[in-house]
Amino acid sequence: MLLAATEHIASVDDRMADVIEAVGPCGMTMRRGRYSALVRAIIGQQVSTAAARAINERVRLAAGGYVTAERLSGMADADLRACGLSRQKISYVRDLTDRVDSGSLRLERMSGLDDQAVVAALCEVKGVGAWTAEMFLMFVLGRPDVLPIGDLGIRQGFQRVYGLRKEPSAQRMRSLAQPWQPYRSVGSWYLWRALECDSK
Repeated sequence: MLLAATEHIASVDDRMADVIEAVGPCGMTMRRGRYSALVRAIIGQQVSTAAARAINERVRLAAGGYVTAERLSGMADADLRACGLSRQKISYVRDLTDRVDSGSLRLERMSGLDDQAVVAALCEVKGVGAWTAEMFLMFVLGRPDVLPIGDLGIRQGFQRVYGLRKEPSAQRMRSLAQPWQPYRSVGSWYLWRALECDSK
């Protein structure tokens, strides 16, 4: 899918073709573990990448090596605080865990839902918004046609790649990315990489 997506985007968008040539093959990788991916997303909110990585690793070790709903439900709040989670993030993780344990959120059935239904279901969880749900679609479920217009890097990527004076509106981003369909997830990945190339 990645090669077909890259070839399609390059064939319909000259500016993106230049980015693809500069970056090289698409290196999107999928994350394993649907519950643990959401826990990582909650932990990563409003902290640096390094801090999020360190907290995630402490949680994983405290959970016995695997972050599952069953294991985290058996951990005390004090244990999670000792890993570096704030009280607010603990409440978010608890809400996610309770929903998974009760069966009201069936992560194993997400593959059978369309993108909008997945986003709607995940956004019912405290602390999970549209951005987290879209990252879940892209990097956990592997959905090929997601355009996370709320992401700062995506907005800045559009601005840089298309030489815009300011960050584009949602409508403008959708219009620019329309030719990429049905591979907007891959196009988004290249927008993120375009920013990294420019900073080197």
